[in-house]
Amino acid sequence: MNKPFGPPSEMIQAEAIALPPVFSLERRRLRFYIVMLWGDFAAILFCFTLAGLLYEGSWWNTRAAVQGQLLLPIFFTIALYSRAYSSKVLTDWRLAIRKTWTALVVAALLLNFVAFYTKSNAEFSRGSFTLGLAFCLVALGASRWLGTRLVARFWGGQVSNQLILDDGGPSFALHGAVRICTKSNGLSPIADDPHMFDRLGQLLLNQDRVVVLCQKGCRAQWAFMLKSFGVRGEIISEPVHAMGATGVIRYEDQRCTALVVSNGPLSLQSRAIKRGFDIAVASAALVALAPVFAMAAARIKLGDGGPVLFVQRRLGRGNRFFKMLKFRTMSASASDGDGGLSTGRDDRRVTRIGRRLRANSMDELPQLWNVLRGDMSIVGPRPHAIGSKANDKLFWEVDSQYWQRHSLRPGMTGLAQVRGFRGATDREEDLTQRLQSDLEYIQGWSLLRDIVITWRTLLVLRHDNAY
Repeated sequence: MNKPFGPPSEMIQAEAIALPPVFSLERRRLRFYIVMLWGDFAAILFCFTLAGLLYEGSWWNTRAAVQGQLLLPIFFTIALYSRAYSSKVLTDWRLAIRKTWTALVVAALLLNFVAFYTKSNAEFSRGSFTLGLAFCLVALGASRWLGTRLVARFWGGQVSNQLILDDGGPSFALHGAVRICTKSNGLSPIADDPHMFDRLGQLLLNQDRVVVLCQKGCRAQWAFMLKSFGVRGEIISEPVHAMGATGVIRYEDQRCTALVVSNGPLSLQSRAIKRGFDIAVASAALVALAPVFAMAAARIKLGDGGPVLFVQRRLGRGNRFFKMLKFRTMSASASDGDGGLSTGRDDRRVTRIGRRLRANSMDELPQLWNVLRGDMSIVGPRPHAIGSKANDKLFWEVDSQYWQRHSLRPGMTGLAQVRGFRGATDREEDLTQRLQSDLEYIQGWSLLRDIVITWRTLLVLRHDNAY
């Protein structure tokens, strides 16, 4: 086994890295997009209703109001497809207005085209429709200009977090990016130590874009690292630029090219949907299972007087450590903090009530709090203790792709679990089967798949390997 070259995580985090606290601008952008969507919805309805009042003398139930309602779904479909709600439109009001006006005009033309072929034109009022469309152009244009001004004033014009990791590569500058020297901060891409991954994960937390400057021999190692953190990662390459490569990002002013080597597995929209599903399911489950929580906590406490919860540090999204919660199922003196010794069948460390909880997987229920806190998801790759082994090898020594399973939040259940890959990992293939299922899930995520896996989990709570 290679010797870990990083000190314990607590010591690493105590070392100062010249980087101020990084807030999630992605969440700010998402909230801003939601406000924009609702604002556009209200503006279009109001403008057509106002047009009906001025042109037809009626405030509601006018042809203009109906036209506005029919225009809405077409407009939003085109606007979302043309990226009228994207980070670029938050800083460039001309681009924002152009995209919004284009979507609005195209939507109006399509609506009239459909009305013509369905012979509904006679029910449309050309005057009120034209007046409503003109009001919308003014209102949406003004809202886009105001939005960019608000972003400039309150966000300083910064809509994304960008980080440059300088590992001795070519010179490169990126406006608004923070630059970190890897060597002076003890960072390295040659890692077989979870503490180093945790340190890099903390550094990359909430970063929207990471650019690495390194020598040719280190590119593959940095590319692997970036893939493991689920961030958009680029590696600057001067030779590739000289060859005129395509499918990469070219920086003509600096005569170099960036190789895009990684992207987060899910888009912003997909992450928002998945998070919404997590919050809805976890909240409902906590309310419904409150009596079960109380009963289990009482039985554990009365059993030996020890703590009710077992807290263990595990690897989560971006290979960062988090504290995972479980009902304590072992005697307090025999609890294994690092998970180096897997629980076996008829394990003497397991208490009487603990065995019952494990048999039904009820010991995992406190992780619903982890889901609400954002440490975990309902569905995702199961988090492992850092000392877990397969055939006396640490998991990442069995397969280096192990680090890449952490590009998503870990889950209370997952594709591997519903396929029956759970319990002790005595053989290396016990891990590889789970790993392949995890990577398959990450590559093919969908909300429907999360729903199916959640339902299938309810059918396999009792399992031969649950002990």
